Amino acid sequence: MSRQSRTSPAASERSLHQAYDTALLDLDGVVYAGGEAIAHAVESLAAARADGMHLAYVTNNALRTPDAVAEHLGELGIPTEAAEVITSAQAVARLIAEQVEPGSKVLVIGGEGLRVALRERGLVPVESADEEGLAAVVQGYGGPELAWGRFAEASYAINRGVPWYASNTDLTIPGARGIAPGNGAAVEVVRIATGAEPQVAGKPLPPMHRETVLRTGARRPLVVGDRLDTDIEGAFNGEVDSLLVLTGVTDAAQLVRAEPRHRPTYVDRDLRGLLTGQPEVERAAEGFCCGGWTAVARDGVLELQGEDGDPVDGLRALCAAAWTAAGDGVCTLDAAKALARLGL
Repeated sequence: MSRQSRTSPAASERSLHQAYDTALLDLDGVVYAGGEAIAHAVESLAAARADGMHLAYVTNNALRTPDAVAEHLGELGIPTEAAEVITSAQAVARLIAEQVEPGSKVLVIGGEGLRVALRERGLVPVESADEEGLAAVVQGYGGPELAWGRFAEASYAINRGVPWYASNTDLTIPGARGIAPGNGAAVEVVRIATGAEPQVAGKPLPPMHRETVLRTGARRPLVVGDRLDTDIEGAFNGEVDSLLVLTGVTDAAQLVRAEPRHRPTYVDRDLRGLLTGQPEVERAAEGFCCGGWTAVARDGVLELQGEDGDPVDGLRALCAAAWTAAGDGVCTLDAAKALARLGL
């Protein structure tokens, strides 16, 4: 089955950590939320690493440096080297360096992660739009304390014709208290003020995938994420397999309605899914079966039959019924009652 025509989550007889050599793990919503480890993440990653799987952490968050991310993961009980962390700051810094002269000045709207990544590429981060010889503006997530005046600084330079780059355009970011505005929301502020469009490096776009491959050397990677529009679409664009975990932004209803480029290879509740095989979703006379659940598309509604079993198996069956009905589009069938039965 081609990725363009995926109509069901895939099966795997082998556990995923044995079937793939490298897990390319998103951080926010997958490994931690609001700085605290997500349930089962620490022990699952330790078991996967102990059995030979290489772990790499691939994040669109450009605020922190790889050293800071690795230190944080270590504090959570996940020993990590800085070289195992790939950020959108690194991807956008490489993108800029390929288009400007070495040693060029770049106006930074964001955090220390951007500054470190720019210096790694031989560029000079600056703070003012009035710097002589300014070659680029780069914008990345700067945390909730980023001053509003920084958006004005970016706008002054961009309105004078300075090229604009963004680490990523995630509209939201998960945290301990819920979903908060992400860098994409800040990018919209500058877009409104300038009418310009930035070059974007982060997931799901090719610069981030290229940066990840260059830094990890993965031969058979598995992208692990919580977002359809970044992690899963990025895997789709890079033509690699993906695992969606339900610990972050994406919920069951959004997954059922996923368009083809947002349909993951596998679905699981959390990172324990790395350590197991994935059940087969079988075609039945009236619908699709998985783990004692049967999902049927009928009369404009997605129905779910069955009483026992893992609710995630029921979700897998629902995805198969919905994606098959939708084809290359988005499922418009009413799935509310079926999803309510699963409690996901």
